[in-house]
Amino acid sequence: MSDVELICDKSFSDVDGEILDRFIEFQQALIDKDEVKLDEILTEKYELVHMSGKKQSKQDFISEIMDGTLNYYKSEIIEPTILWDDNERATLVGDVTLTAKVYGVNGKWTLDTSIDFEKIDGEWYFTKWDN
Repeated sequence: MSDVELICDKSFSDVDGEILDRFIEFQQALIDKDEVKLDEILTEKYELVHMSGKKQSKQDFISEIMDGTLNYYKSEIIEPTILWDDNERATLVGDVTLTAKVYGVNGKWTLDTSIDFEKIDGEWYFTKWDN
């Protein structure tokens, strides 16, 4: 059973669907604390920009998930849209509601999300998550 719900009335092209599927896979990996999957999906240059403005590298982000500083329980992806830079780079924008315990605070936050993707060797990877 997935802890990630897509709330959306539109359909997606095959390529847009690949990006959306990858984002859903990422959200589930956050919830599952799947270190291997997170390491696979995020590029080495990945950067997370928290809603507070705090920036985290890939390694810092994964470390805080694994040590329990960041705990994700449920994700709702609301009306995502894929914006294209070119055939190898795209951005998913939309709202993401996360049920989580972050830095000791339990809550449900809706984030105005922008996620940058890059296609490398035929696979989509995350380069930045700005929320």
